[in-house]
Amino acid sequence: MGKAEMCVLEERVELKSSAEKFFMFLKSQNQQIPSNVHTEKLHAVEIHEGEWNTPGSVKLWKYNIEGKEEIFKERVIIDEVNKKITYVAVGGNALELYKSYKAIVKVEKGILKLRIEYEKFNEHIPPPNKYQQFIINIVKDIDANLVKG
Repeated sequence: MGKAEMCVLEERVELKSSAEKFFMFLKSQNQQIPSNVHTEKLHAVEIHEGEWNTPGSVKLWKYNIEGKEEIFKERVIIDEVNKKITYVAVGGNALELYKSYKAIVKVEKGILKLRIEYEKFNEHIPPPNKYQQFIINIVKDIDANLVKG
């Protein structure tokens, strides 16, 4: 097995809601995502360590992806200045495939930039496209909800 290397997937999503409103929702109201967002695949989010809005808190997401129940345990790092939130996997299904996995969401004027940084256990493991698409779908649902809201 060769040396593991850090890989990156990047995507941009156009936002119809304001960047400020979107960032505030992600930062402080993510416990409402399962009930507010119309993504039928996202079941629940629970707090495991810390408080909901505490930097470094650990949350457990339960969802269905490609017909399979999965969990994602994350530690959240918030960068207020750059309107950037990093979700670092500390447990769950993603870490069965990837040695390390983190999703970085940066909100700018009219655009959400999604960057997924991951390290594969071996070269036969595919990139996390299914997770990328899953996040994009949730972003679009939140955005549509905020526009209505």
